[in-house]
Amino acid sequence: MTVLKTQNLTKRYGGKPAVDNVSITVEKGDIFGLIGQNGAGKTTFMRIVTSLTTPDSGKIELFGESTAAKLTAARTRMGAMIEMPALYRHLTAEQNLEYCCIQRGIVKRSRIQEVLKIVNLTDTGKKKFNNFSLGMKQRLGLALSMLSHPDFLILDEPTNGLDPTGIIEMRDLIKRLSKEGITILISSHLLSELAQMANKYAIIHHGSLIKSLTEEQLHEECKQALAVTVDDVTKTAVVLETALGIKDYKQVSNNEIRIYGYLKDPAEVTFKLSTEGIRVASIKEVGDSLEDYYTKIIGGATK
Repeated sequence: MTVLKTQNLTKRYGGKPAVDNVSITVEKGDIFGLIGQNGAGKTTFMRIVTSLTTPDSGKIELFGESTAAKLTAARTRMGAMIEMPALYRHLTAEQNLEYCCIQRGIVKRSRIQEVLKIVNLTDTGKKKFNNFSLGMKQRLGLALSMLSHPDFLILDEPTNGLDPTGIIEMRDLIKRLSKEGITILISSHLLSELAQMANKYAIIHHGSLIKSLTEEQLHEECKQALAVTVDDVTKTAVVLETALGIKDYKQVSNNEIRIYGYLKDPAEVTFKLSTEGIRVASIKEVGDSLEDYYTKIIGGATK
């Protein structure tokens, strides 16, 4: 089931596109990672989806609905935490959520304790929001977004500014919510952080979508390997399998073969190939880290 589909979504400010013809599809059960530098257009995109901002053009479909009236109804199935949660500094966690229930017409107040338990904020007592740590504020914002039992959560940089412990707690919480059946669209400027949660990715740069890929495709793009340049790739493949027991390899050109899972002993590979009469012109480790890959992708984007 498709939860969110956007087609050519566009928003301009002063003639400059903040979101430029962005089309993505989020399926039920996804943790969909929206990756981009600060100012790339992630927040504007999320504000459009949640109706906080009106697009100049393009189409939004939520839970299969796209007309204005039905989109409004579909958004009741959605929760969002965009930028710093707008909560009252002088109120406690429970009081803030109580006030939000009144605003939203939520009658079942037992939901307050349920969401506080989910985000591990049941023991804050009379502590005011103003005295919360950043991690506690982020978790209370997440609790707020979950008050109405959403099927779909939109989270804008939920780990931004957190210390390592806070990041781990937020990451584990998001993964747990996903396992409980909530579809999640989450943004970050750190691909390495999203890679520990998401199963699909969209890279946005200067408002434009420049790359979409699955978790499997990302791992393949960043897969480490030994790149071996030889004079006979067909014979090399035979030697790899029979002499070294290597099954995980790929021919990438007429004279290069890439070997996966055998990175620690390139000398052994060279020796075996040479003894079989194969001339090895070069052997080197290749493959991008997540950061290198991301930098390469946005560096190659022309705007």
